[in-house]
Amino acid sequence: MIKAVDLFAGCGGLSCGFQNAGIDVRAAFEYWEPAARVYAKNFDHPVFQIDLSDVDSAVKIVKPFLPDMIIGGPPCQDFSHAGKRIEADRAGLTGAFANIVKTVEPTYFVMENVDRAVGSKAYAFARTTFKEAGYGLTEIVLNASHCGVPQRRKRFFCIGVRGEKDDVMRPFLESKISEHETTLRDFFGDRLGFEYYYRHPRNYSRRGVFSIDEPAPTMRGVNRPVPKGYPGHPNDACSVDQGVRALTTRERSLIQTFPDDFQWDGSKTDMEQMIGNAVPVKLAEFVARAVVEYARNRER
Repeated sequence: MIKAVDLFAGCGGLSCGFQNAGIDVRAAFEYWEPAARVYAKNFDHPVFQIDLSDVDSAVKIVKPFLPDMIIGGPPCQDFSHAGKRIEADRAGLTGAFANIVKTVEPTYFVMENVDRAVGSKAYAFARTTFKEAGYGLTEIVLNASHCGVPQRRKRFFCIGVRGEKDDVMRPFLESKISEHETTLRDFFGDRLGFEYYYRHPRNYSRRGVFSIDEPAPTMRGVNRPVPKGYPGHPNDACSVDQGVRALTTRERSLIQTFPDDFQWDGSKTDMEQMIGNAVPVKLAEFVARAVVEYARNRER
């Protein structure tokens, strides 16, 4: 069984998906206390609340777990759609992730981030570090709705295999991508109990009302009710006058494909943020299953 540690683990979306695929996640690292607390409620292994920008100190804790794989999603503020794209000289925490991988030398690593990360200076720094450390890289943007998640959410994955050529993982991923998007009705049937819902748009040039017969838009870190002044949009699935409401925190976690029994804790603001930050569990599982299949083929 592949042993892994999860860096920048958040509340545990990646860990949950990788465990579902049969990977033995041994430890997690998450600096934000509310997310670390939720992580600890849902996993049996330890979660360390430390600053991973101190690479030497981090390596001293990571190495004893003897990971075959390091997974993680460094914070995306430097190059996310929502944030100001200001990048640190040494690529900040993305660079720290790469340097931890380079020092620990696991057989595999999986790094995920927002889709535009691939064109950033932070990623360029990390990519150079990975190549210097001898990793073959498979770099791919996946739309979660084509990977079994009822949500249109694009995420960039860099999957490294030590001593291999580039793109060795690509066929294992692409062979499983569905031609069809997963809708909320596909995933939940009728158990959500509604047909339409409101997701507050970034501006009113975008729609705000969606149907369960389509994938959900990206779950963001904020969740606002229907404002009194919402003007409507020609592409709305129905009028807000039909009793449409915003999704609850729990519903948003289910659309992120967290299990029904996942335990949440903290303020509503913090929970909404960690749900929005998370990798959809089923997307993580999709990637992890591809790595497991590759690893089995490699051993033959």
